[in-house]
Amino acid sequence: MKVLSLIHGPKVRSELFGEVIGTAGHELLEWDITTSGRPPAGFDAVLVLGGHQNVGEEDEHPWLLDEYELLRGWVEAGTPLFAICLGAQTLAHAYGAPVDPLPQQQIGFVETTLTDEGERDPVIGVLPQRFEALLGNSFGFAVPEGAVELARSDVQSQAFRIGERAWAVQFHPEARRGQVLGWWESEPDLPRELAEVERELEAKIDGWHRLGRALCSAFLAEAASVHAAAS
Repeated sequence: MKVLSLIHGPKVRSELFGEVIGTAGHELLEWDITTSGRPPAGFDAVLVLGGHQNVGEEDEHPWLLDEYELLRGWVEAGTPLFAICLGAQTLAHAYGAPVDPLPQQQIGFVETTLTDEGERDPVIGVLPQRFEALLGNSFGFAVPEGAVELARSDVQSQAFRIGERAWAVQFHPEARRGQVLGWWESEPDLPRELAEVERELEAKIDGWHRLGRALCSAFLAEAASVHAAAS
């Protein structure tokens, strides 16, 4: 399969998911929507990754309007899609759900629980019923009308599925340790000390990567079944 990875700049790329895709023998096409017009053609599944931008900043980032249109088109076409952080927020917004600032920025690991639907889901259901998810966000989404909530924390919804082939997660299953620290090392007003976050990453990142690989592999398996049925 060919997997398109939509990125929003150089700091949030395919990372661990790119490794899993390559190891499984698939081709990764990484495309930066912020710098180029239309996406490459001829792909079988889509990742939509995070970024520092936010829903509501369309005047500053007019490509967000293109992204909402692309997301609706992919969902309606039945293209397997997995959206992360900003990608999850743009997908929620594209389907009419509110995306709003949180009372406090979320960074580090947060306890997250699968819903009953999440436990039964073929992708999100590979995660434990309760797990600590790696977050890095100051906005959160509501679940769109007609979508199914798959996971949540005490503060916000963490995952949903819209239709049968589009998944969205607020947390970062693709992120690596150095990448995460790079997001926050220049921010002056973090809600936690960076040294504390670094210690937490050291202790938990290997286990988190095991879950990230399982999640990406489950998504690829679903995408491959769609691809095989269409061939």
